[in-house]
Amino acid sequence: MTTTTTMTTLIFCVLGFQTMLGGFDNLWHHELHARLPQRTSARYELRLHAMREAIYGALYLAFAWVQIQGWWAIAVGVLLLVEMVVTIADFLEEDRSRKLPPFERALHTVLTVSYGLLLGLLGPRLWDAARLPTELAFTYHGFWSWFCTLASVGVTTWSIRNAIAVWKMGRIAETEAAPPAPQVIGASTVLVTGGTGFVGSALVRQMQHEGRRVIVLSRDPLQARASFGSDVWVIERLTDIPAETRIDAIVHLAGANILGGPWTQSRRNKLLQSRLRITRDLLALIARLDRKPEVLVAASAVGYYGTVHGSARIDESAASDPGRFQSDLCVAIEREVQLAERFGTRVVCVRPGVVLGADGGALPPQVLATRLGFGAIIGSGRQPMPWVHLDDLVGLIRHAMSEPVLHGALNAVAPGMVSQATFARTLATVHHRPLWMKMPAGALRLMLGEMSELLLDGQRVAPTKALASGYHFQHPALRGALEAAV
Repeated sequence: MTTTTTMTTLIFCVLGFQTMLGGFDNLWHHELHARLPQRTSARYELRLHAMREAIYGALYLAFAWVQIQGWWAIAVGVLLLVEMVVTIADFLEEDRSRKLPPFERALHTVLTVSYGLLLGLLGPRLWDAARLPTELAFTYHGFWSWFCTLASVGVTTWSIRNAIAVWKMGRIAETEAAPPAPQVIGASTVLVTGGTGFVGSALVRQMQHEGRRVIVLSRDPLQARASFGSDVWVIERLTDIPAETRIDAIVHLAGANILGGPWTQSRRNKLLQSRLRITRDLLALIARLDRKPEVLVAASAVGYYGTVHGSARIDESAASDPGRFQSDLCVAIEREVQLAERFGTRVVCVRPGVVLGADGGALPPQVLATRLGFGAIIGSGRQPMPWVHLDDLVGLIRHAMSEPVLHGALNAVAPGMVSQATFARTLATVHHRPLWMKMPAGALRLMLGEMSELLLDGQRVAPTKALASGYHFQHPALRGALEAAV
């Protein structure tokens, strides 16, 4: 093997390493964890990503099939330098707009070192090629030509997707830029925990539109400030709130995602402690405030009822199911939250079903599976599937804040109860796809253990208190809710 061939192979190996690591970073951090395409505040970062991916798309194709010489070699060198400038701008934007986890920072460091090595290897080759006559000649590198072609198609597709997301976000930003309702003297102040989450962000924006003063507790204050602007007071610790601060209502939504993984013992502890810790901090805050909040609305879930009720209709007076983790978790949360009543604060525990919305929650993965033809009836399909549209969940939280008659449990589910099979068929119909797959209950129980109960059992929950207290659902029927959500 000649020295030139060895060097070419080394360059492709470094490029392949950079490709695989960069693809993992995009999928794991940008898509799954930070959910950048769903965050309007991330549009500048996504714009940089789209530019960088477009550059890589062109470079991969050139490296795969073209012997670059003369001015073409200089053009490739310029693209590599532009990519470096875009990456630096991306690092600065990430530091401005969100709090990166340690693993993502470490991965970026490795990618930077790898890119520096790639430039060090390519630089002398491009310099020599730049002094040759300008021409484009076909070349073939075997496996690496096809690897780079595949990488070019993938990264170019990602670039186009990000560019479309940026365009859509710009349209949304123009809509949101409309002047909000003016702040009114004496307007209520609302503290929201979990304010940058799927439900929390929708609630905070609604509060802003109504002219309320909003305080957001967030583990990522950079993301919260970028999302909501300067008129929202973002805090990292509840101890940052002075005792003389007026807080009229608290909405407690924070807690680890219950669908984040199998319910191992360590995960059960995490799910419980992530909720109880913040709840206890809220109780400590209420205790030291000079003026106590009028109401505390906390998120629980229909999992409170467990599986003991079968197909019976369930209202807010129904009992829990001791020994079931989903029920015990909700009982522990509600018991802790209700301690706020000793301070004279009215407490409402909102119990939502599956929340339907385009930008998060359980619906987007189901929509993707359905569009790809992998929608499925789970188990028998006869199990009830309580659901609520995001607009109505936000509406019910606001209703619980403003309606003094409400206290204790509040079922946040739509009145149009359906079975899982009906849900799957309706979703397939909305997206004009067939529904032919069935997921055996045994396979799910084997894979997910007790967590499979969320999919296989269900609860026939009714919004009894919501309807009795005068709440009018915006999306009472499933088909209309799904069409609105997608």
